[in-house]
Amino acid sequence: MSRKKKIKEKFLKQEKDFTYDELAALLHTLGFQELKGGHTSGSAVCFVHLKTGITIRFHKPHPDKIIKTYLMKQIKTVLEKEGLL
Repeated sequence: MSRKKKIKEKFLKQEKDFTYDELAALLHTLGFQELKGGHTSGSAVCFVHLKTGITIRFHKPHPDKIIKTYLMKQIKTVLEKEGLL
């Protein structure tokens, strides 16, 4: 199984050790682009789907890189609603 498929499966299972880097990789494979907010954006990140314009905004987890469960559920709901998963 490829790395991309493993990341997608891990996300769909909502595993508790899912990291920001894995989420960013998953969103990139689904057609999202990360927008940089400049030097004042802090930990805020924004991913925009290039074809549909769907926007996903959240704060990078810190100091740990693990994505919170509630955030994973919200992102999964958006991706399923838009037919991207």
